[in-house]
Amino acid sequence: MQAYVYKSQRKADTYVYLACRDDFESLPDALRDSLGRLEFVLDVALTPERKLARVDAAVVRDNLAQQGYHLQFPPVHEGSDLADA
Repeated sequence: MQAYVYKSQRKADTYVYLACRDDFESLPDALRDSLGRLEFVLDVALTPERKLARVDAAVVRDNLAQQGYHLQFPPVHEGSDLADA
């Protein structure tokens, strides 16, 4: 399965994988509006052997097959533990 990856220009480190290149209509209107302009980054073959840096490729493939897109948010950084304060 081929995926086309776009970077949100409005939300840092937020990426959208699409099943079809430039198929922004597959995104819900509210999501598309919140992401702002999307800049094409790369296309990638999502084979069963493919390893992705931040997400399981099988999850991306499932989302692409079911809804036509996969949304990747920035990694969550744990802050200091306030309970120790």
